[in-house]
Amino acid sequence: MLESLTPFQTVLVAGASRGVGREIARLLQPNFTVKALLRSDAAVPELQAFGIQPVMGDAMILEQLDFSGVDAVISTIGGLPAEGKRADYEGNRNLIDAAVQAGVKKFVLVTSIGSGESVVALPPRALEALGAVLVEKEKAEQHLIESGLTYTIVRPGGLKSEPATGTGFLTENPKIAGSIHRADVADLVCKCLVSDRANRKILSALDRNQLFTAAEMTEFIP
Repeated sequence: MLESLTPFQTVLVAGASRGVGREIARLLQPNFTVKALLRSDAAVPELQAFGIQPVMGDAMILEQLDFSGVDAVISTIGGLPAEGKRADYEGNRNLIDAAVQAGVKKFVLVTSIGSGESVVALPPRALEALGAVLVEKEKAEQHLIESGLTYTIVRPGGLKSEPATGTGFLTENPKIAGSIHRADVADLVCKCLVSDRANRKILSALDRNQLFTAAEMTEFIP
């Protein structure tokens, strides 16, 4: 399915050393040339064993990012700030700028429910805990939207590490909150990558059986 619906041949995944990014890279590998942007070589043997090509570079340093020959970029990066800077914005900003410079055909950015207009989906306690990082994620989203790139933004709910359930779904409704397993997010992101219907969409990713809010739910089918 994936290979038949897209002009992409080479996909670069930023954040592939762990979590959602690693799951995405593994799902894509049978059908694409998959490159993984890595800051250290710790994950190189594991990724190479899956047929994924490591590319050394730090997303926080624009000069280290050369996306020549890359058709699409998927970013799941984020995390604790280093020297007062968060990869959630500055790292993603650099990835987006490098993608623009290289003429990348599509950029898929994975952020979080609570970013942008989906802030209304989170309870006050969650917003208090996550507020600073959500601001950075929203800035990255806006930079991507304004970049001129073809994009999809996927905002997962609370992430769990259990095996895929197959009950993950996407919605354009920003008012819904809940949880979802990382493997299900990866599956949905890969579907968005190859779907023209998902172009220039901002989508929440959730599990049908793990919703926190009883809101009207219309699923988006990429």
